[in-house]
Amino acid sequence: MSFSPRERALAAGVSGVLCAALGVGIGYLCALAVDRGSAPLHAVGSTVIDNAPAEMREWAIETFGTNDKPVLLTSIAIIMAVLAAMAGIAEFKRPPAGLVIFGIVGVVGVFAALDRPTAVWTWALPTLIGVGVAMGALHVLIGRLRPGVSGTATAPDPQLDQSTDTHTPAVPSEGEYGDVERRRFLVGASVVGGAVAATGLGGWALWRTTGSVGADRAAFDVPAATNTVPTAAPELKDVTTFITPNSDFYRIDTALTVPQIKSDSWSLRIHGMVDREIRLDLDQLRREHTPFDAVVTLTCVSNSVGGDLIGNATWTGYRISDLLALAGPAEDADMVLSTSADGWTAGTPLTALTDNRDAMLAVGMNDEPLPVEHGYPVRMVVPGLYGYVSATKWVVSLEVTRFDRAKAYWTSLGWAEKGPIKTSSRIDVPRPNSTVPTGPVTVGGVAWAQHRGIAGLQVRVDDGPWNDAELLPPDLLDAWRLWKWDWNAEPGKHQLTVRAVDGDGQPQIETEEPPVPDGATGLHTIAVSVRS
Repeated sequence: MSFSPRERALAAGVSGVLCAALGVGIGYLCALAVDRGSAPLHAVGSTVIDNAPAEMREWAIETFGTNDKPVLLTSIAIIMAVLAAMAGIAEFKRPPAGLVIFGIVGVVGVFAALDRPTAVWTWALPTLIGVGVAMGALHVLIGRLRPGVSGTATAPDPQLDQSTDTHTPAVPSEGEYGDVERRRFLVGASVVGGAVAATGLGGWALWRTTGSVGADRAAFDVPAATNTVPTAAPELKDVTTFITPNSDFYRIDTALTVPQIKSDSWSLRIHGMVDREIRLDLDQLRREHTPFDAVVTLTCVSNSVGGDLIGNATWTGYRISDLLALAGPAEDADMVLSTSADGWTAGTPLTALTDNRDAMLAVGMNDEPLPVEHGYPVRMVVPGLYGYVSATKWVVSLEVTRFDRAKAYWTSLGWAEKGPIKTSSRIDVPRPNSTVPTGPVTVGGVAWAQHRGIAGLQVRVDDGPWNDAELLPPDLLDAWRLWKWDWNAEPGKHQLTVRAVDGDGQPQIETEEPPVPDGATGLHTIAVSVRS
């Protein structure tokens, strides 16, 4: 029995999806020989991130948090699957329409790959090769859906009288022909499907092992700091710990493909408006500079009021001010443009890198080598500034310049130039919309005003008076502060609100403003029910 029209359309659509998947798998395998950033989906995804409106980016971060990248890649894959199915059907009905669709998608992928900041012409090859393989496979598979193509015996003509020729070879019946047609297509589809599985599984295995810096990181020795910093803090049930474990530390960046840089191949170039250009590697840093520890809270500018895009860690590294002094910045320079290995840039006020704050090139995080997704082997940590203007991961270049001469990644998209962190606070316990018993209830959370410190914290119940909360040790200028307040809860529904005062005596801004362009403001308020 032959394919029905609906079955042919379905088979054509499946053919398109299989062939597209094969092309993507081939593209990822080829990217291992070129550069991981040239992989088709990642190149397209990175271009989408770079060109998306600020409002869309903020919506994605607020909605999906640190899962924004998997969601983006999954969305692109779904869109590609739909286009591939449409291409398969179009190729069957109106050839070569499907091949044209594949070609157009390929052109988009090539432009996306070549648009990356660190791209060279070879970045186009994974997409070109992948699309070429996909187009060839689609042509063959769709051909197997057409009767009488590629040597397939045609079905007999019922009006043809074959009785006059006793030597006419046996021709399969319509039912037999249908079985042959199905077998031919299923064999072809199985071959392509097997190739998809092979390239997918093989590519996944190679992607995780080839070029990975896992072994290099495991062998990396974090230098011993010459100072000690206090990290012991009381534990409050359900309240954020003072030190954020590496595995729980938030990650917000634009890198869909995490750079893999081995410690012995890393170097830093300091150039621009300087007396002398210098280049340093890790061996020089270890030999010529003194490592130190600093407890610093990092905050994303996209963090909403009460949000969790914030973390506190003990960082080990080398003072950026010492390195800049070697280069000799010009007197009229006021900004340092830092660049990551994947081309991302941040513009940091020169004063924030040369004053008395613990601005560092970090090589350790909580007594371990930096996690790869947090910048291994070297990243920047600058207290008091949002990450988009300071916390460059995989840093490879520091260009001394001026704000009126250079624009960084986010500032070129409309965000503020200097990004000082705003005083803020958060209630961790009780949880929002939870129910607590009548009587003594512990209210607790964290507050932060990096490089100014927290001097006071108050909690209010409904529209009542502000109550002073207890600030818990340690009290560090660049780290968040844990706090608690004992509430004598009365039955009913209530609202709890928190506000902080920084070390300069300035209260937290109460007016609600979104993160764009320089950080959210407002007071964190939660609803709580007290049972009688």
